[in-house]
Amino acid sequence: MENNRLVTSVPQEKTAPHRSGFFGLLVNIVGMIAAICCIILGCIRLENNFYLYGGILLGVGLVGITAFSILLAGLKVLAPNQAYVFTLFGRYYGTLKTPGFFYLNPFVTANAPTVMNGEPVESVKTAANGASVTIRRSKKISLKTRTLVNRTQKVNDAMGNPIIIGSVVIWRVADPTAAVFAVENFEDYLSTQCDSTIRNIARLYPYDSMGDDPDEKTLRGSSSEVSEIMQQELAERVKDAGIVIEDVRITTLAYSDEIAAAMLQRQQATAIIAARQKIVEGAVGMVKMAIDQLSEEEVVVLDEERKAAMVSNLLVVLCGSKDAQPIVNSGSIY
Repeated sequence: MENNRLVTSVPQEKTAPHRSGFFGLLVNIVGMIAAICCIILGCIRLENNFYLYGGILLGVGLVGITAFSILLAGLKVLAPNQAYVFTLFGRYYGTLKTPGFFYLNPFVTANAPTVMNGEPVESVKTAANGASVTIRRSKKISLKTRTLVNRTQKVNDAMGNPIIIGSVVIWRVADPTAAVFAVENFEDYLSTQCDSTIRNIARLYPYDSMGDDPDEKTLRGSSSEVSEIMQQELAERVKDAGIVIEDVRITTLAYSDEIAAAMLQRQQATAIIAARQKIVEGAVGMVKMAIDQLSEEEVVVLDEERKAAMVSNLLVVLCGSKDAQPIVNSGSIY
């Protein structure tokens, strides 16, 4: 398991320096108005042949318009259960996880996974018509609890029988900084680790017990315990990527097609044997009760040979798979 641990250096998470977004918006609006006023006054001065003052005011206004337009990029809005991970000129700047309206350094860059399902975000093919469309992924990291439906896969159980197994994983991002910087794409990373974990755990247990050890853990009979083991191992694998595994449950479990018919016959045979055993136990009890009551109430006195014949006949009637055909004896039993 240690071979699967991440060794990537991830910066320690910290809160990005910020101010109220309303304060930043107010400053930018006032600055824009002041820059526009400078441009207007500069034009008036130029018309009155005050070229020096007019040129200065016009230059200040144009510079102000450009500067405050750039500063507007520092306004950020964050909804609940979302996070921003910022870098400034290639260095980690900080993380925002509190919902609200903020103003930050306008030169910071929000970071998010750059690929999705192994393809660049800018070129993802839709399943509807196969056309290539441009999808720009949000730079915000979702902190909501999400569900990963793991694809079904064919594996061999502890006895070497091929089985089909699938699962569902309930997970969330707890450390957005690690999720962005530790792996290329934390969703693809989680999916890959989930496949590997399920395959490794499924090979440790048989699909079903063969009857030798009733306390043996199996995939079918101990699904809750096996799911907990899967959850623990998967959580250990992905914790360095800032992901928390809340639950893992097996959703699909079946024998593979090539042995499904044979295993069905085995299960049917086991059920038939168990049913026959119950029938024989009940029949023996009924025969014993019948003989005891006949003897106690002295309805008829039977010697050992006739008791044996009676037991044989009753067992045939009670244990037979078909209805017995009664025969009425009108003469002596001797």
